[in-house]
Amino acid sequence: MAVLKEEGVDTVFGFPGGVVIDIFDELARTDIKHVLVRHEQGAAHAADGYARAKGSVGVCLVTSGPGATNTVSGLASSYMDSIPVVCLTGQVPTALIGNDAFQEVDIVGITRPCTKHNYLVKRTEDLARVLKEAFHIARSGRPGPVLVDLPKDVSQGKAKYEPLPTPEMPSYNPTYKPHIRQLRKAIGLIMEAERPVIFSGGGVILSGASKELTQFARKVQAPVTASLMGLGGFPGSDPLWLGMPGMHGTYRANMAIGACDLLIGVGVRFDDRVTGKVDTFAPHAKIIHIDIDPTSISKNIPVTVPIVGDCKNALRGLSRLLREEKVKIDKRGRRPWFKQIEKWKSTTPLKYEQKGDVIKPQYVIEKLHELTKGEAIITTEVGQNQMWAAQYYHFDRPNCFITSGGLGCMGFGFPAAIGAQVACPDKMVVDVAGDGSIQMNIQELATAVQYKLPVKVVILNNGYLGMVRQWQELFYERRYIATDLQISPDFAKVAEAYGALGLKATKPEEVVPMLKKGLKSPGPAFMDFWVAREECVYPMVPAGAAITDMLLA
Repeated sequence: MAVLKEEGVDTVFGFPGGVVIDIFDELARTDIKHVLVRHEQGAAHAADGYARAKGSVGVCLVTSGPGATNTVSGLASSYMDSIPVVCLTGQVPTALIGNDAFQEVDIVGITRPCTKHNYLVKRTEDLARVLKEAFHIARSGRPGPVLVDLPKDVSQGKAKYEPLPTPEMPSYNPTYKPHIRQLRKAIGLIMEAERPVIFSGGGVILSGASKELTQFARKVQAPVTASLMGLGGFPGSDPLWLGMPGMHGTYRANMAIGACDLLIGVGVRFDDRVTGKVDTFAPHAKIIHIDIDPTSISKNIPVTVPIVGDCKNALRGLSRLLREEKVKIDKRGRRPWFKQIEKWKSTTPLKYEQKGDVIKPQYVIEKLHELTKGEAIITTEVGQNQMWAAQYYHFDRPNCFITSGGLGCMGFGFPAAIGAQVACPDKMVVDVAGDGSIQMNIQELATAVQYKLPVKVVILNNGYLGMVRQWQELFYERRYIATDLQISPDFAKVAEAYGALGLKATKPEEVVPMLKKGLKSPGPAFMDFWVAREECVYPMVPAGAAITDMLLA
């Protein structure tokens, strides 16, 4: 517990069990808050949401066997999205490891592919050092989850504790400072470019580089697009904003990437949902790629100038060189480029029609944005709800959009919202959900009620597993197999059964009044919107197509 306090831990999300009972007993003797979830997956997602909202390391504590295995989806999601989480798992006594003891699993082996690092602690004397290393690894370099497996005899043992310095690990030395020669090469390309685009990712938010990115983009007069994980890293209300690119990106963002002559990637992975058909991605562009993880550079897309380093340091270095070399960007020379972007924006904007007696899901998100003035922390589940939130809720600040990007883990949003609300008790936190995904961790409503966490849940209820149904409509001749949720609960009544506010809207005129009532509620609230059943997310890039080949309606 002394190490947790030293590392600034004020909250642990968890679920108890026999082999961790001693750890929980010690936890009760501290002022560290424990939040009892109702499922261990919820603990992992809540720790993830806490870490993203607060910008620190999230912590979860679970028992051995199924308690540990239930965290795997959450750890995999954190790993894919580079989120710093330390997961403490119980393990059977060291003498029983390998004997198929009750609730024994090799969680170190199971999670090796989906954690940044993990440990099995075999001696109580090693525990403090291992914990210090775990926190150091989780938050440094490219962040990620670290698992520490604690046999019962180790956690029951006693050892003298003396404060330890920041670990020195010779084999682990992330590069924070970019090479000046690479920065100068990048400046040369920027000066030559006529049609530049900046592509920002989650690395900008994780490194706290949003301010530096905004200043740099304005200095070089380059429009900015951001991946799903990068939303909020650049103000969504800025004139340079293009919107999100990729499979469900805006028309102007995808077309701009297709036509640009310089693409500056900052803290991005160039994943398949963004690139589409790889050999058609940014075909006319030279590419600068900034990332702290050297293995991410040229992994998917070959680049012209690789820059290994922290995003904040790299952007500061580029801005400093621009000042020192008195580089002046020819704004008039960029006018044709901005005119073309404005044409793409005006002729093919994001659009929908709210008419008749059926609620359009996009309308709900737009009104949510208006009523919260864009200042809420938004978490999402996965699927159509996630994409509509990304498209129609505009983010001006970092750490305000929390979603499972790389793994696409349904059931993520609600426990992540709980974690975010614990981290930021004075902020409005809203989970945008679908009627399918909310049921995967709906039991965490008990957690929200127990701890009086005023989390709001906006359910876009279309009676389908919407994104898979959309694919079946567009590419499988409407053969709706295993996507029609014929039986779903009355979510308003479920909320009331847990002691929360439950609301339901079936007509467009009910949307705003219900949002106002739900958002003003002092406690948790479920707002169930019955939306158009076969509404699709557009634009959409079919699998294997170039991102400029979009289905628009």
